[in-house]
Amino acid sequence: MVRRPRPRIAVAAAASVLALGTLAACGGSEGKPTLNWYINPDGQDTLNELAEQCSTDEYDIAIQLLPASATDQRTQLARRLAASDSSTDLMSLDPVFVPEFANAGWLAPFEGEQADAVLDDDVLAGAAETVQWEDEVVAAPQWANTQVLWYRQSLAEAAGLDMTQPVTWDEVIDAADAEGGTVGVQANRYEAYVVWINSLIQGAGGDILDPDTVEDGRDAEVTIDSEAGAAAAAVIQRLADSSAAQPDFTTSNEGTSLGQMFPADGPGSFMTNWTFVYKNYEGLVGESGGPADEQEFEDFAWARYPQTVEGEESRPPIGGIDIGVGAFSENVDLAQEAAVCVSSSEAQAALAVNEGLMPTRQSVYDSPELQEAYPADLLALYSDSIDTGGPRPKSAFYSQISTAVQSRWHSPTSVDPETTPSESADFLSAILSGEALL
Repeated sequence: MVRRPRPRIAVAAAASVLALGTLAACGGSEGKPTLNWYINPDGQDTLNELAEQCSTDEYDIAIQLLPASATDQRTQLARRLAASDSSTDLMSLDPVFVPEFANAGWLAPFEGEQADAVLDDDVLAGAAETVQWEDEVVAAPQWANTQVLWYRQSLAEAAGLDMTQPVTWDEVIDAADAEGGTVGVQANRYEAYVVWINSLIQGAGGDILDPDTVEDGRDAEVTIDSEAGAAAAAVIQRLADSSAAQPDFTTSNEGTSLGQMFPADGPGSFMTNWTFVYKNYEGLVGESGGPADEQEFEDFAWARYPQTVEGEESRPPIGGIDIGVGAFSENVDLAQEAAVCVSSSEAQAALAVNEGLMPTRQSVYDSPELQEAYPADLLALYSDSIDTGGPRPKSAFYSQISTAVQSRWHSPTSVDPETTPSESADFLSAILSGEALL
């Protein structure tokens, strides 16, 4: 998960979902252990209620807030766990950091019935992949994230795009360019830019690292210098050279793109962004930054993440939050019981309806609560994108991999299909082998 603005949606509107009557009742007796749950800032209202509802007669759950940045979250947790901190019981982890923490022995694997409870056939494939390491279930998938193509129907129609069929990045850029619109992406020098690069490469049939060797750590084969890498660079170059690039292109993030969808004048935009976007705009009808009225909101639409190469299925990004249990906790069994509770189907429904944080379980997408809260075709698009999307490299050294890629692909205005993939491959190989420093 990459940090994004919190959706403006009234939690009270979904209070019935958060009743969570099937979850464990609150406990209140003195002398019980308190389980510390380190959370990222997304969905705090619902997460606090989950902590209360999942507390029992045996333990209480206390929320501890992590920094906003995924990188800073990793740093704070890693420092605690490297020191064998016994007070880190539960933690909300960006999926890309699960392999690193598991490889270091910092996560207590789920076993037996608890492993079956957090990872069964109901969990979407993209989310299930993020919580497994060396044939063990090392975390509980709580919510999943993916990106789709958000757009104005009137803009697509004016450009002659048939959005009922898959569209390519080139088609989207050309359409926006021709009609005076823009294309919103995340291209600042941070993790979300690597998300874009990775999905472009995978959408062309390649990978940053060879998937068959990625778990070999420093011995993984670097494969970013490929036809797929060049195709990804060509998309970035094309957008950079077009009038469809937004003014803040080189520093763009999840939040900066939002205001371009419904400008005071102009045709609006296409935008790749996370699932929170729908609830964000739904809560801003008639307000600054949102649709002017319900009619303009009805012009807002969504489609599958664009193809890098025409005819080759796109690989939407996979993100979200997995719940890990600290290996040094004094209450591992209780913490894992709590992890099962805060990642249950009921908990996932509450997070989706209240916060726009989407489920990892297909049954929750099919539930009456979500069917009422979201358009059916959007739910189907979310679940399909999560199920068929592309993960970032599943490596214990992901932090170094991401930083190395950022250093050679930023600024996006300097990306060149002829040179950028090869230069980044050389540098990434040197970083993994210890021959260079970040």
